[in-house]
Amino acid sequence: MKILVTGGLGFTGSHTVVELLQQGFEVIIADNLSNSSLDVLTGIERITNKKPLFEQIDIREKQSVEELFQKHNTISGIIHFAASKAVAESVENPLLYYENNINSLVYLLQQMQKKKDSFFIFSSSCTVYGQAEKMPIIEDAPVQTAFSPYGNTKQIGEEIISDVAKISEINAVLLRYFNPIGAHPSAEIGELPLGIPQNLVPFITQTAMGLRSELLVFGNDYPTPDGTCVRDYIHVVDLAKAHVIALQRLISKQNSEKVEVFNIGTGKGSSVLEVIQAFEEVSGQKLTYKIVGRRDGDITEAYADTTKANTVLGWKAQYSLKEALDSAWKWEQKIRGKAL
Repeated sequence: MKILVTGGLGFTGSHTVVELLQQGFEVIIADNLSNSSLDVLTGIERITNKKPLFEQIDIREKQSVEELFQKHNTISGIIHFAASKAVAESVENPLLYYENNINSLVYLLQQMQKKKDSFFIFSSSCTVYGQAEKMPIIEDAPVQTAFSPYGNTKQIGEEIISDVAKISEINAVLLRYFNPIGAHPSAEIGELPLGIPQNLVPFITQTAMGLRSELLVFGNDYPTPDGTCVRDYIHVVDLAKAHVIALQRLISKQNSEKVEVFNIGTGKGSSVLEVIQAFEEVSGQKLTYKIVGRRDGDITEAYADTTKANTVLGWKAQYSLKEALDSAWKWEQKIRGKAL
């Protein structure tokens, strides 16, 4: 079966491509390399001994999407990762996020609704819950007003998919995942953001490597045990496996609804300071960090109730926080070793 993975050279996308190839799927990667590198393709090939098809296109361009589907007219499913994903950046540049995250989704669905039987896995986010009223967050928790344009694009994206599924033969799974971290155990692929990292763990590893003078902790006055934000940090390999299991569920027609929603997380919240401490323990590195003001768009806490994913999907996170941080550190050391 031929599966299109948009943003397939990105962080979560590349790890999902590896899992798909190892499960025998034929994969086409579509990526515009705006936040990724062709080196990732080499890493995927080293891990799997398979080379997926790669198309360098910008799926914000409708004609490019049409041409892609004309060229590969046997695509049966899409796992859609391609999107801008930094909360703070979305606050500063909302139109970029609405263009990138909404237009591309519409163009993909326009092609998929032409097919008789097709599958769509959407890379959604716990940001759709806004600041949830209760922890841990369950799937039927009220969707709150988004705290950022990024979160709003995920809410809108889910609504678009649900509306299209009603009038087409598209079956979809929306995976609302929490905070992906870590790297493949082989250290062949991992998280490599361009410029200053927007996410905590690459900021930590780059600081430990000496690339950043200090780590910035955004706020210590939140109503949490140590005053810093709490998140559910999930190993990217666990997350990747969830996408493949969800796809297999659709293919085997086990889904109970046209559009299903699952939280993908560990079920445990960790504060920023707890993550820093855990990293120092696994790496032996002492981190220099500074408390600064809160960052626009950040919520206080978010961690998942994973009961539905555990019981219905048959998926459960396997890696601990320390194991994920250790893999991220090994990846950082490897890529910087190449550069030195």
